[in-house]
Amino acid sequence: MNSILFAIAAYLIGSISFAVVVSKLLGLNDPRSYGSGNPGATNVLRSGNKAAALLTLLGDCAKGWLAVWLAYRFGPQYGVGEGGIALVALAVFLGHLWPVFFRFVGGKGVATALGVLLGVSGWLGLATMITWLVVAYAFRYSSFAALIAAVFAPFYYGLMFGVDAILFAVLAMSALLVFRHRQNIAKLLAGKESRIGGNKK
Repeated sequence: MNSILFAIAAYLIGSISFAVVVSKLLGLNDPRSYGSGNPGATNVLRSGNKAAALLTLLGDCAKGWLAVWLAYRFGPQYGVGEGGIALVALAVFLGHLWPVFFRFVGGKGVATALGVLLGVSGWLGLATMITWLVVAYAFRYSSFAALIAAVFAPFYYGLMFGVDAILFAVLAMSALLVFRHRQNIAKLLAGKESRIGGNKK
């Protein structure tokens, strides 16, 4: 029962859409109303406000980390074990994808997933982030880098910690990340995806 309560709290934390909150606080247009319509840091950057995009990125990452950290820090004393922590990790991610506070219209989850991984293990998060950076630098596609990092994240976890409940949560997040990027995959295959720092091909 306590694991469920922790998961509900994590979902509510994940439901805080920093793209929408930051944009409103800074007097910018709702990120769901322009560009890709995705409430995430990449779309907020299209407003031309780099500070807003950075705050969105940090906020979305921080909420993923916070939910997992709280579960690790306080969960054991309430009987929340490995399975409960895995549930929390997945719940905060689902909150970002389908936020209850914003009519279930959320982002793609890259920053929040990174925050979750950092909460599970700093080394795991670092390895996944480096993978994203290397692929992004080499190919100049943010979405492609996210997809590759999503594929490697459960592989890294398995190498570091073996097979357990949290690995299945990481696998689920990776699958959802790929699903949420399905339009980007179609654009990549068609050669129409936007490059980092450039225009569409």
